[in-house]
Amino acid sequence: MRKRLIGIVTSDKRDKTIRVEIERRYRHPVYGKIVRGRTICQVHDERNEARENDIVEIIESRPRSKTKRWDLVRIVKRGSTQGRPRSSAEAIDEPGTASDQAETEATASSVEGPAEASEPATP
Repeated sequence: MRKRLIGIVTSDKRDKTIRVEIERRYRHPVYGKIVRGRTICQVHDERNEARENDIVEIIESRPRSKTKRWDLVRIVKRGSTQGRPRSSAEAIDEPGTASDQAETEATASSVEGPAEASEPATP
């Protein structure tokens, strides 16, 4: 019987190949502490259907390349795309936006307030 494992897709950038991370927990043989370990597998995805952060089931198969020895069985759960980094275009703030202007006004009013209070009173 071939092994079946469940893991999370950490990369789907290559054609027909995904990178799956399988997390496991075990007791350390000497210290007895519960330790988290991980195994990273290169998995064959014939239809390019799995995406990053998906939870997938994989099965052992014949060697397809130097490192690829697993096949995708099914997608257990679709992952969220919230963990993905934003593109560089979204990361750049455009000057003059409403939030930028409000922040500038708030900074200016907080600077003026303490400056007036610290001036000595004239008789």
